[in-house]
Amino acid sequence: MMKQKIFALGFFDGVHLGHQALLTECVRLSREYNCIAAALTFETHPQALYTDAPPPLLTSAQGREALLRRYGMEQVLILPVTRPIMSTPWEDFLAELVDYGAMGFVCGDDFRFGFRGEGNGEKLRQFCARRDLHCQIVGQQSLDGVRISSSHIRNLLENGDLTQANRFLGHPHLLQGQVVPGRQIGRTMGVPTANLQLDNQILLPCPGVYASVCTVEGKPYPAVTNIGNNPTVGGDRITVEPWLLDFSGDLYGKVLTVELHYFLRPEQKFETLDALRAQIQQDAQKTRELLGRP
Repeated sequence: MMKQKIFALGFFDGVHLGHQALLTECVRLSREYNCIAAALTFETHPQALYTDAPPPLLTSAQGREALLRRYGMEQVLILPVTRPIMSTPWEDFLAELVDYGAMGFVCGDDFRFGFRGEGNGEKLRQFCARRDLHCQIVGQQSLDGVRISSSHIRNLLENGDLTQANRFLGHPHLLQGQVVPGRQIGRTMGVPTANLQLDNQILLPCPGVYASVCTVEGKPYPAVTNIGNNPTVGGDRITVEPWLLDFSGDLYGKVLTVELHYFLRPEQKFETLDALRAQIQQDAQKTRELLGRP
């Protein structure tokens, strides 16, 4: 017999503090009624189906799943963004989730779902009342008098304010990608960086050098992460390249999760590779100090 679920509904880009308030309610209800806490999200932004310029994403579908599980979701349902799914009437959308085991729902008061976004919190409440299902609508969340939203966090990251972005997220900003071959210039300098291949829909923070923590195969490492085009060595495209300070081994093909904790400095062009190497070593020392790692 399928175990019943309380579903948290949303896109959850970034899984920020506002989303976390909703997830907390989902976990609370699931424990109260001895069922599974589950979240529903989408593979990509629903607007990608209708426009060539959807908003950039804070997190990939895999990154969102990892964060949703971190905040208590036992199951995560990731729906593809297709015309049949996005054309489903709101009531049919909910009914299908009930068939999938939903005994209740939690969503934000601004969440829209179903064909043309015709479903909303009030319709969800009425649907649940008719079917004797549990329902919790979570109100708007704010920090320092500012509404917590993915769009506000995107603006903070684009403007280089990682500290504020992380405050609104409630966790360090996360990037996730597979390690692919690069030009291996760092290796020749004694700073072997990993060249990450990210989903092209992901928003990259302001170019610069970041104190970060990289997790590979479940183990975290302090890291210096450069985001930019590497002007000292004539780079011609933006890359994300963490140097895992205490790691030795082959990273090619592995998926890295990079948590950006602190902005260290803007990217800059150095006169020589020796000067660049010396600065990176200073960045490594500063990273260790900031992260509190010996």
